[in-house]
Amino acid sequence: MDIVRFTTGDAEQARAGVCDDEWVTELGVGSVAELLREPAAAVRRRCEGAGGARHRLGEVTLLAPIDGRTEVWAAGVTYERSQQERMKESQGAARLYSLVYEAERPELFFKSAAWRVSGPGQPIAVRADSAIDVPEPELALVLNAQGEICGYTVCNDVSSRTIEGENPLYLPQAKIYLGSCALGPSIRPAWEVPDPYRLTIRLTISRDGADIWAGSASTAGLHRKFGELTEFLYRADVFPDGVVLATGTSLVPELPFTLAGGDVVAIAIDGIGSLVNPVIRGRPSR
Repeated sequence: MDIVRFTTGDAEQARAGVCDDEWVTELGVGSVAELLREPAAAVRRRCEGAGGARHRLGEVTLLAPIDGRTEVWAAGVTYERSQQERMKESQGAARLYSLVYEAERPELFFKSAAWRVSGPGQPIAVRADSAIDVPEPELALVLNAQGEICGYTVCNDVSSRTIEGENPLYLPQAKIYLGSCALGPSIRPAWEVPDPYRLTIRLTISRDGADIWAGSASTAGLHRKFGELTEFLYRADVFPDGVVLATGTSLVPELPFTLAGGDVVAIAIDGIGSLVNPVIRGRPSR
């Protein structure tokens, strides 16, 4: 079972549903955000008891599984590889990444509002004022208003290594811009993921029909636990429509690799899903 946000050919209005290999069944709520206002037990009952209109999976268009006031946040430097690569790219501030990796307080930052998020098949973007840009494949937690993990999805946290490397204080510009975040293709319910710390993440980047970079890693390498990240995120904030929290990456293409317009980025996480997005250079039209 997966939780999806979708449209059909006869209506432009997005709907929330659950899907299997063949059918999408409407959930009876107006949005994913509405679903994430409920406690986790209620979310599970609603999903398992879905009885709304049914549509063949092949006849719907899947959208990014986020809407309403739901935000995307991200955790940084949660894997040793991420720490190492950030230290390499940093111009005089490498020690900061070592400190945050070992600190009690994790690095957490705002990534995107729901309306900015790209869904499956939609373009992601690299900034026109950056020379080195990379995808960052991440397992993302889908949290409800109460801070409970209701599910997991795939996140592409596109980043400018040029801008962040120049000065860590430029991180918002390196991380937060139109086309810098993709989610999907669906939400795998938490109760269907036996061990989220044993998931293989695969990244493949294609150019002109050929794979030019590929790698894999495991969430077993996470330096931070989900409960720790969630507690800090909710410590001084509220998320009435829930929040998606990307948990960091350990798949970082080596310098000086960079994405280019026309590339295709594919991220697959075992048991969660596969997210594929084309790349454009410059600001997308929305």
